[in-house]
Parts: sequence; C-alpha cells; structure tokens
Amino acid sequence: MLLTRRALSRCFRRTGAFAVTWTAVAAAFAHPPAAGEPIGALPGPTFEPWVIVCLLASGLLYTVGLARLWPRAGPGRSVHRRHAIAFAAGWLATAAALVSPLDALGNRLFSAHMVQHEVLMIVAAPFFVLGRPLGVWAWAMPLAWRRAVGGFFHRPGWRTPWRVVTAPLAAWIVHALTLWLWHVPALFEAALASPAIHAAQHTSFLVAALLYWWSVAGIGAGGRQRGTAMLSLFTTMIHTGALGALLTLSPEPWYPAYSGRTLAFGIDPLEDQQLGGLVMWIPAGFAYVACGLATAAHWLRRPRALGLAR
Repeated sequence: MLLTRRALSRCFRRTGAFAVTWTAVAAAFAHPPAAGEPIGALPGPTFEPWVIVCLLASGLLYTVGLARLWPRAGPGRSVHRRHAIAFAAGWLATAAALVSPLDALGNRLFSAHMVQHEVLMIVAAPFFVLGRPLGVWAWAMPLAWRRAVGGFFHRPGWRTPWRVVTAPLAAWIVHALTLWLWHVPALFEAALASPAIHAAQHTSFLVAALLYWWSVAGIGAGGRQRGTAMLSLFTTMIHTGALGALLTLSPEPWYPAYSGRTLAFGIDPLEDQQLGGLVMWIPAGFAYVACGLATAAHWLRRPRALGLAR
C-alpha cells in the first residue's frame, strides 16, 4: 500500500485541527467594523434537502452495515474500530462544511468559503477513504442486493474505468483541474449565483478529493510505486500553494460578487480574498507536506523493523 493507514491516520488527525484553527484565524483577521458600519450577523445552519438526505443515508447504511458485519466477523477484524471512527470523522466534517453556519457564511465571505472547501477536501475526503465505507454499505443491503451489486462492480465495464480514474496520475489531474477550474472567476461567481451550480461545485470538490486520497492511500494498488504517493502529495502542495499565493498576492479582488458583502464583517473584499488565499496556501499546503513526511518517516523506519525482525 502506497501510504499506510497508520501514517495516513496520524497526518489526517493533524489536518482535522487545521480547519478549526484557521476558522479562528479568519475571525481574528476580520478587524472590528468602523463606527457607523453595520455589523454582520452570523447566519444560521443550512438545511439543503439533498445534503441532509445524503448524510442521513450514508450514516444509516454504515451503522446498519457494521451492526450486521461485526457480529459475524467480530468488532475490529474485517473493519477495524479505527475505520468506523474515521468514517464518523469524515461524516462530521462534511456536516460541518455543508450544514453548519459555515455554509451560509461562505456566501458572504470568500475566506469562509475557502475554509469550507478545505474541510471537504483535506479533512472529510481522506477520513472517508480511511473509513472504508463501500464494503460496510454493501453489508447493509439484503443478501440478493449485495450479490447483485458485487457482481456489477466486478464487471470489466466498471472495473476498467474505475482503475483508470483512480490511478495516481489520473486522480492527480482530476483533483488539480477541479480545484483550478472552479476558481476561475466566471465559474466561481456562477456557483455563488446558482444553488444548482453551487451544489455541483461542492460535489465535484468532494468526489475529486475522494479519488485523489484513494490513489494516495494506494487502495487496490498492491503497494506498487511507493514513491508515487509522496510525489503526488508534494506536487499537490506546490500547485495548491501556487493558487493560494495568487489569491493572496493579487492587487485586486477576483470575485466582484463579494463586494458589499464583506464590509458588514469589518473587512474589505481584497482583505477577505487575501485571507482566503492564505488558508489555501499555508495550512492546506502544510497538510499535504505533513502527510508526505509521515509517509517518508514510515518508510525509513520500515527497513529497521525488518532488520530487527531478522
């Protein structure tokens, strides 16, 4: 496996703290409004029906699947408790990104929107991958359905394109294109103006991140090409950092739709964009570096362990 679950778990526990930390940083950078300026009221939670249905369905299927699987195989065997904890963490991170006030705040502050995207892509997605939900969901189905679904996913017509899209290079390209294209001003503003396009944006971010972390974790890769995971992580850090730097160092705002919205929070649109760029540039970039370093450290320790075992 390209990146061991133990190393992946360590680095993702650290990334989970980044979103919380930088939400607080965003509040700190948003200086108090000047006299006479309106104070931006914090929005309430967002209850999009499709989000609620997906969250409830995925959580219920995982719970039912574990309830059926663990009595047969025993808790912690076929699906370890850490997998269930990882899935729960991904589920909660997704809820925090799409249901909590952060979702509505993202329509008013670009920086909040960036925090939301990073929570989906570097917190929720990798935890979902670590949770190994596909097999657990299958156990939630009746036996006949489970066999039919298993037969379908083992057909060459499905397995071949799946192997292609989850190959390290393909997943890296999908992840990079999704991130860069959605930050093109015309597309980003279209998402702000249309709930349907906004839903497509968030869905594509999460799906692209799932494919990316699946490829980094090396699931189904048989442990081949050990350096691919590190190369993918460090190059992703470079290109996401470049996009964050462009947003931070730009002399003018990229997204006019935020003009007039940010002042209610005591921050002008350019400052808001700079803060959002910093979120992508520094903590998100550090998350990829941390995962890469955790992988390297594990590989360096592994030969010693093998030598001691001999």
